Amino acid sequence: MLDQSTICAISTSPGIGAIAVIRLSGSESINIADTIFHSRNKNKKLAEQPANTIHFGQISFKSEVIDEVVVALFREPHSFTGEDIVEISCHGSTFIQQKILEILIENGARMALPGEFTQRAFLNGKMDLSQAEAVADVIASSNAAAHKLAINQMRGGFSKEINALRSQMLHFTAMIELELDFAEEEVEFANRKELRNLTEKIEALLRKLKNSFQLGNAIKNGIPVAIIGDTNVGKSTLLNALLNEDKAIVSDIHGTTRDVIEDVVNIHGTAFRFFDTAGIRDTKDHIENLGIERSYNKLNLATVVLLVVDMQNPYPIVKQRIDKIRKRISGDQKLIIVANKIDSGLHETIQQMEVTEINDNEKLIFIAAKKKQNLEELVELMIHSLNLDDVNQEDIIVTNSRHFEILKNAHDAIVRVLNGIDSGITGDFLAQDIRECLHYLAEITGEVGTEEVLGHIFKNFCIGK
Repeated sequence: MLDQSTICAISTSPGIGAIAVIRLSGSESINIADTIFHSRNKNKKLAEQPANTIHFGQISFKSEVIDEVVVALFREPHSFTGEDIVEISCHGSTFIQQKILEILIENGARMALPGEFTQRAFLNGKMDLSQAEAVADVIASSNAAAHKLAINQMRGGFSKEINALRSQMLHFTAMIELELDFAEEEVEFANRKELRNLTEKIEALLRKLKNSFQLGNAIKNGIPVAIIGDTNVGKSTLLNALLNEDKAIVSDIHGTTRDVIEDVVNIHGTAFRFFDTAGIRDTKDHIENLGIERSYNKLNLATVVLLVVDMQNPYPIVKQRIDKIRKRISGDQKLIIVANKIDSGLHETIQQMEVTEINDNEKLIFIAAKKKQNLEELVELMIHSLNLDDVNQEDIIVTNSRHFEILKNAHDAIVRVLNGIDSGITGDFLAQDIRECLHYLAEITGEVGTEEVLGHIFKNFCIGK
């Protein structure tokens, strides 16, 4: 599967910049660079220089000087791809970048495909597949939490967890396979009690990893937060305050927001995807009813639900809305009851809200959205409700949908092993389910795979990485 040709690409962002980096990788990369690079010491050849060194000189072609550059030299196998690599740092003119690429190609290199440098690193054993995928996640990370998780995975945290699982299972697989060789003697090499204890631990860990995807996906793409409530309770005012811009129309007229307004904002290193929804009320307006239906749809998709209630309303009305929304959310969702307009609310309503019963997955906070009072406390509450402040680089949280699908299949297989042990089925059936679970885990790290899978993964990378 490994193409032996020498590849080249611009590894910095497209466009004009102070500096651009052009990368070559392959067995001929140093020789190709030597044909166009001339150091200040005219007799100095890159092929004669040691690894991990920097050289200043100029790129020229047919007696024409293209640019003064700095060249970094890395030799196989101690490089990112495991091959000889040359990195040319030139001035960021788009003309210079393209000209250097042209003459590299004319001298024997070819343009790299998307993700081909990282793919070569994987194929040359410099990283496993989950680490290679994490490279793209590090580049795409747009907030501190996503960056932490991607760095951990790129450093092999997830791979270590998967490999530890596989090594535990391999011992018992070997014992069961040995039993099959002595089937006529009816001997039992794999202690079923020990096997069950181990299988329970593996099932619990696979379930934990699988269930972490909901949080991991939210961290990676933005925590979905639905702002919901009756008309004129201050939902749009709250959204504008959180975004620090006039995103939504604010009016005293009921039913102003008729569609879902969505925006993403990075707050304290965490990305939140806010949905300002149409106010919930009984109305005969067909268009407004469509908006209310969309409000309930977004409510179902949200990880965090901000239920905004108006402290200007009597407590029974506020309590009725809280109870209605409680019935619509699942146990996995976090409900934050946002008691708004405390600066102009009914004193009696505020007092009753302060002693209202709050469930385990709920929080209550008093704010004045128009004056941005207690907004910082609301943000801290959202982060704390998801334990995001406890996320660190050592946490194993699944963020990749491919890994999630594989973990689901592996978990199903290990559950069949548990059920098989309890029902006393023979070792050959147990071995089949264990082998299936091992196969799925190997798919995550790339020990088993197909060109189609690799092509799908790396085609989403940027060229030059």
